[in-house]
Amino acid sequence: MSGAVADIVRRSAWRHVADPSRVITRFFVPGQEGFDDHQQSRASPVLERLLALDEDDVRRSFDDVVARFEGRHRHLDETFRRHAAELAGRPDRGRVLSRTRRLLLGATFTAEYAIEGAALCSPSVVADPDQTGVPAGSLRFVMSVRGIGDGHRSSIGFRTGLVDAGGDASIDVPSPFATTGQTAAARFEAAVFRSELHRLRGGGENADYVLDALGDQFSAVELEEQLGRLQDQVATRKHVSRTISLIRRIAARTYAVRFPTDTSLTERVLWPAMWAERHGIEDARFVRFIDDDGAVSYYATYTAYDGTNITQQLLETTDFLAFTSSPIVGPAAANKGLALFPRRIGGRFAALSRADRETNTVAFSANPRQWDRALPCQVPTRAWEVLQLGNCGSPIETDAGWLVLTHGVGPMRTYSIGAIMLDLDDPTRILGQLREPLLSPAPDEQNGYVPNVVYSCGALVHAGTLVVPYGIGTAAIGIVTMPLPELLSALNTPND
Repeated sequence: MSGAVADIVRRSAWRHVADPSRVITRFFVPGQEGFDDHQQSRASPVLERLLALDEDDVRRSFDDVVARFEGRHRHLDETFRRHAAELAGRPDRGRVLSRTRRLLLGATFTAEYAIEGAALCSPSVVADPDQTGVPAGSLRFVMSVRGIGDGHRSSIGFRTGLVDAGGDASIDVPSPFATTGQTAAARFEAAVFRSELHRLRGGGENADYVLDALGDQFSAVELEEQLGRLQDQVATRKHVSRTISLIRRIAARTYAVRFPTDTSLTERVLWPAMWAERHGIEDARFVRFIDDDGAVSYYATYTAYDGTNITQQLLETTDFLAFTSSPIVGPAAANKGLALFPRRIGGRFAALSRADRETNTVAFSANPRQWDRALPCQVPTRAWEVLQLGNCGSPIETDAGWLVLTHGVGPMRTYSIGAIMLDLDDPTRILGQLREPLLSPAPDEQNGYVPNVVYSCGALVHAGTLVVPYGIGTAAIGIVTMPLPELLSALNTPND
């Protein structure tokens, strides 16, 4: 790091580490733990053994469960009842179960999952939509985090905090509970289906028959009705089954999530909810987006991982209580790390893209879910970024241009954070950039779940200060701050 830049970066002593006590409840089926997708369930023999217990054993066992777990979760009885209902068709239908036995049944098919049991990383930060009661000159923020648990499965959690009038950031103590939301169907966009079907070589007459009848947007019920009409024509159309399968696969990537109103923001956990996410939700990049009419939404792009393939998804919320997730499609969204600009440029959505896996490009679109073409912007030119470049979250608008924090990967697969400045009207044009990293792993930051990594998914500016939360070795989260005017002065012209 150059001396001028090193002098303005202030590392906070605060460290936020993974907390293995943050656990959620999951429906657990013995024999289907995930080691082998073809394993058979052992539910039936387990049920037989549980039903053979006498009532005294049932009561003692359930009292033990309550004593050990009641303080770790909200509404535990409700969870047990819901999980017991999943087995409604298996017990002897003529047998009436006592309330305690039914709850023990649900507990037997419930397991805890430590959402941060392995690591915590990839923070992004945005202004909280609720600034009620915030001290004058301060800003309350929401910080998203990526928790990694057993099997390297990732989820999205949240923290809250405050940047005061002097630019100092502090983090609130999170809730002791962790709670997943309820998923439901959401409306679909025909343009997303058409683009993804084209990529999967599944377009054509059958797809047009389905989508032309549905309009630009449609519901899950409407889609299934039209797929039924296509199925009725199997005798006169080829490849009907494949078209239906592909369309349903795309549809499964759109869903809504809502959390109970009695949950605090820091206990809400966005957990994988579809097949494309079954091995994790990674690296959410949140941005506070202001549309041309002044409407404010919070978007986040993230990577869905199914164990083999990655795809990108778009989250949208206005209150961090209800979310929708939908596919991001198109050649410019083919890899990880899409990051939306916080407003339209020339009437179009804009995004930083890394579709080629090693350079920063810029894409424009009329639809934030469809990105067809990326334009060149920044290529690796220095040793600390020689392996690849990417972004560290959405651009930040300043009077001087779009400030973009970048990540560069260099020797020993070391991740560093840099900075560039892009033209406000033409963000493919670089106005300035740092010769040296803004932030590299310090000697006490080299170790971790993934060593030699400092990485961020989004920063903000308040009180003339750039606040950057960053992951340290994929094992902890820290915060650095720096005066924005001094950072802008340190940016060099591209040819310097």
